Amino acid sequence: MGKTYRAAIIGVGAIADIHAMAMGDLDDVDLVAGSCRTEAKGRTFAERFDCRWYRDYQELLDEARPDFVCIATPSGFHLEPLEACARRGIHVLCEKPLEITVARVDRMIQVARESGIRLGGIFPQRFNPVLREVHGAASQGRFGDLAVVNAYVPWWRDDAYYAPDRWQGTLALDGGGAMMNQSIHGVDAAQWLASAGIPGLPTEANPVREIFAFTAKRGHDPDLIEVEDTAVAVMRFRNGALGQILGATSMFPGSLKRLQLAGRGGTAEVLEDELVTWAFSEEQSGDDGVRRRFSEETASGGGAADPMAIDYSLHTGNIRGFVDWLEGDEGFMLDGSESRKAVAIIEAIYESARTGRVAAVQT
Repeated sequence: MGKTYRAAIIGVGAIADIHAMAMGDLDDVDLVAGSCRTEAKGRTFAERFDCRWYRDYQELLDEARPDFVCIATPSGFHLEPLEACARRGIHVLCEKPLEITVARVDRMIQVARESGIRLGGIFPQRFNPVLREVHGAASQGRFGDLAVVNAYVPWWRDDAYYAPDRWQGTLALDGGGAMMNQSIHGVDAAQWLASAGIPGLPTEANPVREIFAFTAKRGHDPDLIEVEDTAVAVMRFRNGALGQILGATSMFPGSLKRLQLAGRGGTAEVLEDELVTWAFSEEQSGDDGVRRRFSEETASGGGAADPMAIDYSLHTGNIRGFVDWLEGDEGFMLDGSESRKAVAIIEAIYESARTGRVAAVQT
């Protein structure tokens, strides 16, 4: 029998339930502890998932001695728990974004490397079967020389989501608004698909070269939130392709996210989990089967209006991939350097919106 990995979650907010349910589907992962400063919330989580609650995450690390930790604290407080884990030789799988600035992400990567622990990120859409199909087609060059890569996240969050007692919507802990918190999944998916379709792109290179963007507060009281609830960006990729990103929490009642990848050779368009366009200048024998396989409309809201209206099975795949990485030397497609790319793109979006000029994406 293989090893059973002892896991813990630092920060048992809403997303921690998704992580815990995903771990429950893995035979070789045992959730042993969770930390939270609020006792009622912590004890409820511990009872639901049959683990121990700790008020202090440092105490959790010392007493529970997990093999790896999922960091699910507010976004601007990911670096400090990572440093605590690194001092103890505990591997880390971190919720998106790894951190709210490239500088803090780079510090996490450096600390992990110097301490010998493995650092991975959470981007569940990488494990979505329909996006994997598109990624495979891009890797095979079926789109030809990529021309367009678009990502749209037209979501809605009500005023309660940005209430004064919540960290969402604050610069210190959210680091940004609709783009950094919600649309980062679409940003990562777009750059991942584009990377597959750009021949010769080095693994470590960000496929986006530069960005021009606008941000605004349009759906919420500007005095209620410190960050944007609406953002539009235009991207230029390293091969010359162009793309657009829409990120919003201002569009009642919220709609499903959409991804488009297109070039001279063909177009793929995904509406949440449904493949609405799969057309190529050179048809292959399996294309009809692909269309049938992904023709069903999305059953859930996909987080468009309710942050918890998501399918946790994609998180299961994400955690499975990380645990497999711990098992051996084969790489993980969401290591620290790869998870950094979406943050670098979003940081350039914010720089462009602030300065009114085109911003280069940090490599």
